[in-house]
Amino acid sequence: MEVLRDDGLYRHIRFREPGTMCMHFDLVTWPGYLAYSGDMGCYVFSRLADMFEFFRTDRSYNSGRLGINLGYWSEKLVAVDGNRDRASAKEFCEEKFRSVICEYRLNWIREAARSGILDKEARRELWESVEDEVLCRIGDNNDAAMTAANEFSWSAGYKRRSWFFEDLWDHSFTEFTHSFVWCCYALAWGIKTYDEAKEKEAAHA
Repeated sequence: MEVLRDDGLYRHIRFREPGTMCMHFDLVTWPGYLAYSGDMGCYVFSRLADMFEFFRTDRSYNSGRLGINLGYWSEKLVAVDGNRDRASAKEFCEEKFRSVICEYRLNWIREAARSGILDKEARRELWESVEDEVLCRIGDNNDAAMTAANEFSWSAGYKRRSWFFEDLWDHSFTEFTHSFVWCCYALAWGIKTYDEAKEKEAAHA
C-alpha cells in the first residue's frame, strides 16, 4: 500500500506488488465520491460524504472474510469504464438464457404430451424449432438471441394454438462482470488494509 494523499476525505491510495503493476489499483476519494481505477477497469461510486465509510465491512473483519454487496454497491455507480464495450457492471449470461429457454421448451413438450394436443412428431418439430431458431443464436450475438426468443412463434399448422416465450421480461439474463466483482473485492480489501495500517499508526503514536 502506498499512500499518495491522505487529507480527510481527500485520499489517493495505491495498491500493488512491488516491482509490478499486475492487478494494481488506486482508490481516490473526494467528498461524496470514490474512484477505483486499475488493472480491472475504472468505476466511480457516489453515496456518502466519506465513501470509505460506505464501503467498510466491519462486521466481516472479525471473521477474516471480506463482505461485499454487489447489488447495493452497483446501485451507487455513477460511471463505469468507458474503454470497454457497452460499459456496464453487468453482462449477458448465456447459461441463464439457455436455462430459461430450455425450461420453457420442456414444459411445452410435457404439457403437449399430457394433453394430447401434439403428437410425437409435432412435439419433435417444436423441440427442434426452439433449437434452430433460438438456442443456436447463443454465442454469435446475444442481442440476436434475445430478439429471436421474443419473436419466436410456432404452431403445428393443423392446430390453432401457437407456442411463444411469454413474459420473458420476468427473467434476468445478466450477471455481474468478472471485472466488477474483482473490483469490489479489491476495494473492500484495500479499505480494510488502509484501516489496519491507520490502527497500527495510532497505536504507535
